[in-house]
Amino acid sequence: MQVKFSDEVGAVLCAGSATPSLLVIPFVFSLKDFSLVYVAVLIFWVNMLSDWPVTWLITGYVVLVNIDEAGTLFVTNYRLLFMSEGSRNIISLGTIPLATIEKFNKIAMKLPSAPRQSDRAPSRRLLQVIGKDMRIVVFGFLPRTKQRRRVFEALLKCTKPARLWDLYAFTSGPSRFSDANPVVRLLNEYFRLLGMVSYHASTSIIEDGSFTLSNEWWRISAVNSNYTMCPTYPFALLVPKCISDEEVLQASTFRGRCRLPVISWCHPENGAVLARSSQPLVGLMMNMRSNADEKLVASLCTHLAGAGQPRRKLYIADARPRKNALANGAMGGGSESSSNYFQSEIVFFGIDNIHAMRDSLSRLREYLDTHGATSSDGISSFLRHGGWTWGGGNLSSMSASVSTLGDSGWLIHVQNILAGSAWIAARIALESASVLVHCSDGWDRTTQLVSLASLLLDPYYRTFEGFQALVEKDWLAFGHPFSDRMGMPTLSGSGSMLYELSRQSSSGSFPSSPLRQASGSFTSQSQISSHGQSSNNCSPIFLQWVDCVSQLLRMYPFAFEFSSVFLVDFLDCVLSCRFGNFLCNSEKERLQSCISDTCGCLWMYLADLRASEGNSHEHHNLFYDPSKHGHLLPPAAALAPTLWPQFHLRWACPSEAQAGEVEARCRSLAKKLSGLHKAKELAERKTKEITATMESLTEALQNEKQVSISAMNVANRANKESAAIKRAIQSLGCKVHFSDSGDCTVGIESDPTENPHKFLPSPSKRESDSTVEDDEKSDLSVSITVMADDVDSNNPISRVCESLCPLRTRDGRCRWPDAGCAQLGSQFVGLKANFDAFDRLSIYDSYFRSE
Repeated sequence: MQVKFSDEVGAVLCAGSATPSLLVIPFVFSLKDFSLVYVAVLIFWVNMLSDWPVTWLITGYVVLVNIDEAGTLFVTNYRLLFMSEGSRNIISLGTIPLATIEKFNKIAMKLPSAPRQSDRAPSRRLLQVIGKDMRIVVFGFLPRTKQRRRVFEALLKCTKPARLWDLYAFTSGPSRFSDANPVVRLLNEYFRLLGMVSYHASTSIIEDGSFTLSNEWWRISAVNSNYTMCPTYPFALLVPKCISDEEVLQASTFRGRCRLPVISWCHPENGAVLARSSQPLVGLMMNMRSNADEKLVASLCTHLAGAGQPRRKLYIADARPRKNALANGAMGGGSESSSNYFQSEIVFFGIDNIHAMRDSLSRLREYLDTHGATSSDGISSFLRHGGWTWGGGNLSSMSASVSTLGDSGWLIHVQNILAGSAWIAARIALESASVLVHCSDGWDRTTQLVSLASLLLDPYYRTFEGFQALVEKDWLAFGHPFSDRMGMPTLSGSGSMLYELSRQSSSGSFPSSPLRQASGSFTSQSQISSHGQSSNNCSPIFLQWVDCVSQLLRMYPFAFEFSSVFLVDFLDCVLSCRFGNFLCNSEKERLQSCISDTCGCLWMYLADLRASEGNSHEHHNLFYDPSKHGHLLPPAAALAPTLWPQFHLRWACPSEAQAGEVEARCRSLAKKLSGLHKAKELAERKTKEITATMESLTEALQNEKQVSISAMNVANRANKESAAIKRAIQSLGCKVHFSDSGDCTVGIESDPTENPHKFLPSPSKRESDSTVEDDEKSDLSVSITVMADDVDSNNPISRVCESLCPLRTRDGRCRWPDAGCAQLGSQFVGLKANFDAFDRLSIYDSYFRSE
């Protein structure tokens, strides 16, 4: 299979679109076992699987030597992307952002051949890629395909661009993760430190300069608002209230790069402060002094709380070794003298410079690649040299391999930084003393110590919001040179890298991480072409600080809102230069290049990731308990750092890097538990609804039962009344018959010996009138009406009954049996008669039965 690429690039770019876009390059193929359909499928998969828009594409069929995986290597304007041939999945080990690449080397290796045919033996074309994220990757290319040269030239062009505007953060187009004004967030953090939480910063108060607020001891100064006093300091500074801006300007001239002592953090209870600066310019003889600088430093020693208390003590912590501080005196720098500064004590921490840190990380990376499971030469550490890397039964050899880790010095450097930060935090928390920290320039070791001590002292900085405020204040606003330390171009062009492409013959190893000799693999190394940075300012200072944070997170798992996974993702975003937050060397340069308006925001991106799953996201620490820890003051015995598995071991030892597997399992169980809690709450709500419905139905049933009982009582009373009426009418000599339809028939007999006269029934017992039919026998029709209890006593029917009833006694009492026509229970029975019929009755008629 051979793949050739035309030099002419034709493309369509969807810049700034929400979906990833891909520029397609025309290809010229030599179809052997490689088809155009296969290429189309590859391009489709890159479109689907790639997270970033790209502006050009180079592909080639290669082998990832580390894991002996064949696949396709894509080179975009953002990253190298390796896709497995078998699974069509993106292999994370072979996928690395271009800005994360520290250096890359082109090497030709001769494969084993038969004797006397060494000249004819083909050579294997290899490309070694060394990343800033602890990985060393080797790709193998087929000879005589020019694939490696194409990839190498693409990396030359894009890994270290000469201009700031050529970085991916600018060329990728507008981002939906827009950044708000970072200077506003800095002012809000100053307001919090001063105890003015009710104040909120805005661009308007920055423009009119009304942000210069103060409390009893400290104030916000706008003396550097145009960055003329110190271009690497922020626009607003926190200084003692008793120091005027003129004195601040005078004091700045006595400090390296005009980085005068300013306050970084204030203790909210005891009033102590943590301040930072650069080295004083005392000179070789250490006899130079500045009254303004001494007054400014002395003003940090305010009086202790309480009437009549003395002024607090001041510690001046020099992060450098003492000999380095004295050596800087030859260049005009140096260190303070305790006799010149009021109530002060000078302490040296002995932390090495940026060059020592760079070399230390390089040795650690080589150690991990040599003894890891996925080494860059494709050989496991258990099999290399017959297992001699692990002793092979010889404990002295095993000790030698383990000592290589100690020889890297990385963990010692991390321990020194942790110890220095813990010492600073203890002085402030336990002694109520103020501490001034500096190194040479005050932007590398000083920033590490100050920010880590603040993290120990202030629980707010151990939350997501506080961690962002801490990084933006101490690292970004106070001018840590991120572009120089990461080898990226700056606004002024001073950070642009010049590259040196050297070819040299060597029978040894790689310049950084060797392809180790092994039987059956490679026999000799013929030619090396390396590409590396000529700048000497690159150093993993920020990476080292994040490593220190991970060590504290390991020691205090309940004290941090964020997890170790968050720190890894955060560090990957910083190293990739995908976002603009960590570009340039100072706040001034970022404002001049309009980064907040042009590039995406890392903090918004991470917040968006967390918002997708809430507290169950892997960035959240499951064990976080804000009430469990206030100040973190680790004793010296606890400051024993270890390798950070999730970061240091993830490429060389992927299985062993799963130190967060327990946390992941706990997170999974927490998700299940959360789901069960939600289901329980839902079931409880439904139970409450069902219970309320049942109570309502029960109440309605009780009401219906009461109504039914009342109806039965009414019916019983009606039966009793009907029986009483029947007896009353029968007492008149009438026969009463109630039909099923409710009609009533009453018959009156004129003579007991005669047949009874029949009267027609009333149409209904609810009718109020009766119809009288006149015939020869003078029939009498009687209608009986049942009335309710609440019938008004003034009812005409009642009055007729009372006044005209022929059965009433002389004293007005009723003679009906059982008082049938007066009042029976809840029913009133009234009798309405046809009095015309009464008039036609003869006195001889037996209407009234004789007693």
